[in-house]
Amino acid sequence: MVPVPDLEELARRLGLQGDSPRLEVAVTHSSYAAEHDTESNEQLEFLGDAVVDLAAADLIVRTYPHLDQGEATLVRARVVNESALARAATRLDLAAYVRVGRGEVKKRGVERPSLLADAFEAVVAALYLDRGFDAARAFVADQLADEVAAAAQTPREVDPKARLTQWTLETGRGRPIYDVVATGPSHARTFDAVVTVDGGELARGSGSSKKSAEADAAERALEARHA
Repeated sequence: MVPVPDLEELARRLGLQGDSPRLEVAVTHSSYAAEHDTESNEQLEFLGDAVVDLAAADLIVRTYPHLDQGEATLVRARVVNESALARAATRLDLAAYVRVGRGEVKKRGVERPSLLADAFEAVVAALYLDRGFDAARAFVADQLADEVAAAAQTPREVDPKARLTQWTLETGRGRPIYDVVATGPSHARTFDAVVTVDGGELARGSGSSKKSAEADAAERALEARHA
């Protein structure tokens, strides 16, 4: 029997009631839900993805108004991704609260960054539904403030192509391949890029140069991971 965690401490840290039904769902992985015929956190994760994205964008714009749109987008991509959200989940010790099925327990699946990142988004969604966007925004800002500050210092330091390659290799998909086509007259060329991995299209991008088109496609692919 997989033990059911006591959510009182987690609820206190979130400013929620200990018996919040939404918080209980937020920490319920689909593997546990399937074994116990209960609701999983998948819908909350879907909602939380949007809430985290908006809260992070709000934090970036309010705190670092000097960043242009491109820089702000790069900063957001560096703090709203699987690795960064998994780190936030670790700081909250979410692994101690997430309910997983027996198979995931054996595989130590609760330690997987993807599972932790999803749980973090689901918890944010529970907070949003129970206490509203202001509470969720403040919580996300508190959790991600240090990462945003670090990314804002050098917003263009990490090339999106390098980050995409790191992600695809970490997830066992191989290296991304870019196909770029140039259109228009020689003095006003537009470059359109398609990035694929393992034969499947990840995203498309465009720019005034081959390099910028590839970078745009990589950035869109990174953002699409949580779409």
